[in-house]
Amino acid sequence: MTEKIWRLAEADEPLTAAFAAELQLPHPVARLLAARGFGDVAAAEKFLRARLSDLTEPERLPNLPAAVARIAQALAQHEKIVVFGDYDADGLTSAALLVRVLRALGAEAAAFIPHRLDDGYGLTAQALAKCIEQHQPQLIITVDCGTCSAEAIRSTPVPVIVTDHHDPAGELSPAFAVVNPKLGTDAGLKLLAGVGVAFKLCHALLKHLRSRQVPTAVDLKDYLDLVAIGTVADVVPLTGENRILVRHGLLRLAQTNKPGLTALMEVAGLAQNPDAWHIGFVIGPRLNAVGRLGNAHDVLELLLTEQPDRALELARKLDAANRERQTIEKTIVEEAMREIDATFDPARDFGLVVAKATWHPGVVGIVAARLVQRYRRPAIVLAEEADGTCRGSCRSIEEFHLVEHLAQCAGLLTRYGGHGMAAGVSLLQENLGAFRQRFTALAQATLGGRDLRPTLRLDGWLALRDANEDLYAALERLRPFGQQHPDPVWAVRGVQVYGAPRRMAKDTLGLTIAGDGVLLRAIGFGMGKRDIPDGPLDIAFHLHRETWQGRTGLQLQLCDFRATTGE
Repeated sequence: MTEKIWRLAEADEPLTAAFAAELQLPHPVARLLAARGFGDVAAAEKFLRARLSDLTEPERLPNLPAAVARIAQALAQHEKIVVFGDYDADGLTSAALLVRVLRALGAEAAAFIPHRLDDGYGLTAQALAKCIEQHQPQLIITVDCGTCSAEAIRSTPVPVIVTDHHDPAGELSPAFAVVNPKLGTDAGLKLLAGVGVAFKLCHALLKHLRSRQVPTAVDLKDYLDLVAIGTVADVVPLTGENRILVRHGLLRLAQTNKPGLTALMEVAGLAQNPDAWHIGFVIGPRLNAVGRLGNAHDVLELLLTEQPDRALELARKLDAANRERQTIEKTIVEEAMREIDATFDPARDFGLVVAKATWHPGVVGIVAARLVQRYRRPAIVLAEEADGTCRGSCRSIEEFHLVEHLAQCAGLLTRYGGHGMAAGVSLLQENLGAFRQRFTALAQATLGGRDLRPTLRLDGWLALRDANEDLYAALERLRPFGQQHPDPVWAVRGVQVYGAPRRMAKDTLGLTIAGDGVLLRAIGFGMGKRDIPDGPLDIAFHLHRETWQGRTGLQLQLCDFRATTGE
């Protein structure tokens, strides 16, 4: 196991004191807010409050007024509208949201989701032609794709409105309107997921209709459950607009009226109120699994159906697909690691590119994420296709912006796009060697000489007695936790292990931690084989509340431990 560097986040102490006094927060939580960039009490209070009324006006999105006017025209003229989505959880929830709202407004609306293996990634001319042949639309609205699909949009006379959130990479689509926050100047809106952009479009559309005295009975709060799922599953920052949408979406999800979501949570065994972790690791993977393996139409039907029996049937299919995905993923991860480990030199290798003909293209993104986690290097995993092409996914670390570096390889690629941390690529197999050489050279130029050991960012050192109910209650005000607003990591020095360690199933370690006159249960996932140093320990952990043997209490979820250093 690679040794982690423990690093305490820096915080302004006078600001910490102000937060503690004026917001009535324990000192550790006040310090956390100061360390996470809140420069005054008003900003911190707004973050904690997270009201829907704090959302910015949707019209601040670029090209939104033109898009809304065209959709309103389609509604008035009873045109058939088709939503062209994507096969991941963000694209699917975006499509379900927009179709549900359009239908509630009286539109004849349908959705088209491309087939991952047959149609490729994003809005392609082939997929668009198939969409038009199947549905004969008079207006197409994309969600979560299409910003730079110029060739596809030029291939059809049907007007297309693009809504998307991906970084522009290439020629901008000549659509009727391209609604993408990355084309604007509002930094906060640029963090929206695709479903967040779709939600803003719906908000602006309702405002437009009401301003013209068109009666509507649509309450957008009813759709925030979909927004929360798509936002968390797409791993965008849970700050600003996204925090507000997800916080209120989780409340809606706990009492959702959508049979598909109710069935999915039942099948997944979510008996408690779901939080962002459940979306990221329980709900999201089940929505993504079918699309990764091929056809995501079952997911779309699940999100749209009003029939509980059909919803339960579909939820079981998704659950089975997720288990199949896990099996395939495990095999590919093992093969990829064997290939890398045969030659890997951490002092020489700063980028990873692996490819194989037998690898499933729908799972390579998860595999790339596993490789990044293991090696702390940007990783590209490619599936070699029978037609002489390679298709794959890229994942990265914060120090290496993927799209910016892929742009420097554009001459060797047939297609690429995504974000700084995640992207998709395709290329000819004959260019694979040159691409690997170019990408790894760029990685070495950017990352060479840096300490790439994983850093464990500590939010505060505590006494063990301070890991208590008061601290936990204050942390509840900070939820939901996620990307760029992670579950806080606390650390305690010099504790003792009380009694014998428990080596449990699934490589899990159970400990009882003693210090400051208190005993607390601790659990370490993936730590079952770790040696425990003799003598006192420093521990780093998340503070959670868990139920075991019918009793509910606080538990330390270990992030790391080490022999006490006194630092």
